[in-house]
Amino acid sequence: MTKLSENWFVLYTTPRSEKQVKERLDREGVEAFLPLHLSPRRWSDRIKMVEVPLFNSYIFVRTNESQVRSLLHIRGVVKIVYYNNKPAVVKPKELEQIRIFLEKAATKELTMGIGDDVMIACGPFKEKSGRIQRVGKRFLLLQLEQLGLSVSVDLTQVIRK
Repeated sequence: MTKLSENWFVLYTTPRSEKQVKERLDREGVEAFLPLHLSPRRWSDRIKMVEVPLFNSYIFVRTNESQVRSLLHIRGVVKIVYYNNKPAVVKPKELEQIRIFLEKAATKELTMGIGDDVMIACGPFKEKSGRIQRVGKRFLLLQLEQLGLSVSVDLTQVIRK
């Protein structure tokens, strides 16, 4: 079939397997779009920005309707998303809007300023709230009102409230 008969369809994947499904689709030669964004993830000792899917368990594929059913054999693909008893079709304009949104979100810098309220995510003052008094290149000076003291905290260890 020609490119003209191809549409964007939606596949539902097993939880947390979107990236692996995208790789498998790429290997099969299927055009796939997996919108990703950076999100803070907290471990006991640090916070790290991690690329995660914008829509959990969903991935978009460009193919024709007869071939979309054959994608169910790919490990990690659970089902095709249907609308009105047919595989759901997503307009290219809608996917472009998602791309534009992600580009704008990626370029918006997450800044913290004096007077902002934050929470310490790890370390000896874990889960204590504070107000920023000074901002350095790698550290913040926080006023912890509930303890009546000021502390210097690594930028990667705080979350904006």
